[in-house]
Amino acid sequence: MVSDTLVPDQTDHPGEAVAVVAAGAVPWRVNSNGLEVLLIHRPRYDDWSWPKGKIDDGETIPECAAREVLEEIGLSASLGIPLPPIHYRVASGLKVVHYWAVHANGARLIPDGNEVDSIMWCAPEKAARLLSNPSDVVPLEHLQAAHARDELNTWPFILVRHAKAKPRSSWSKAEGERPLAATGTRQAQAVGRLLQAWWPPRVVTSPWRRCVATVAPYSRATGAKVKLVDALTEHRHNRTPKKTAAVIAALLDKQQAVAVCTHRPALPTVLAQLGKHMAPRLRTLLPSSDPYLSPGELLVCHVAAGRKNRIVAVEQFKPFDD
Repeated sequence: MVSDTLVPDQTDHPGEAVAVVAAGAVPWRVNSNGLEVLLIHRPRYDDWSWPKGKIDDGETIPECAAREVLEEIGLSASLGIPLPPIHYRVASGLKVVHYWAVHANGARLIPDGNEVDSIMWCAPEKAARLLSNPSDVVPLEHLQAAHARDELNTWPFILVRHAKAKPRSSWSKAEGERPLAATGTRQAQAVGRLLQAWWPPRVVTSPWRRCVATVAPYSRATGAKVKLVDALTEHRHNRTPKKTAAVIAALLDKQQAVAVCTHRPALPTVLAQLGKHMAPRLRTLLPSSDPYLSPGELLVCHVAAGRKNRIVAVEQFKPFDD
């Protein structure tokens, strides 16, 4: 599988209902020995696998993956490129596990002692032999292939459409002051939780009230710096869309994790600018029709470090829907 596509659902059971949804990660690092991955040993099953666990009620799949990695091995890190999900049967039916690559980056890891009693860094070839579930080799092979293409080490560029605002028809004051609706306020809280799966240290947003309110819960929770940029407003975009595109280009050039919050009318311009940095197959999978993203929806672009802003994977998540 190549990384210039959205990672598809790899299942041999089309149409069959999924009974169990879980998520996790394949931690990796590069040292003098080359690429290494981290296996965990679970005493309950006496097996070797990747950090993973079942999704909690009200939790998105990326949130589940990040939480399980933190709980099982003490690693708090941004999710990297998506890896192929795996399917296998358990007592309750078909189980799907969604995986991401996670760069350990020298972090000190601490197994939780209950679910995980031992961890092991090893070469991918050794990991493939030790994994107890043969299906777990699938995300490993994808990770190896991405490393060989120099597309494993990435940083996230996250595009956020602001959460649901009060209707224009019921607002008589300045358009820039139109606030979030009650649903939008709840969406903003959900956006704040979901963004923590990637931990962007910076947020760049339209200064209009509904955009600022959408990213405020994340900024408060993490201390992320927020920058207000007029070119991301509806008004400025309508007048000079080239300036909106230039903001996106400049942020890509900085090569630092960032979340960008803007309005529906600006999305085609932003998506077109991001598309310039993608292979054609990936570009065709970007949202291409109005409304592009739903209120509160995110598009996560994984940008290969040191590859002239090349976007190598894209994900789309809707954190909350009334």
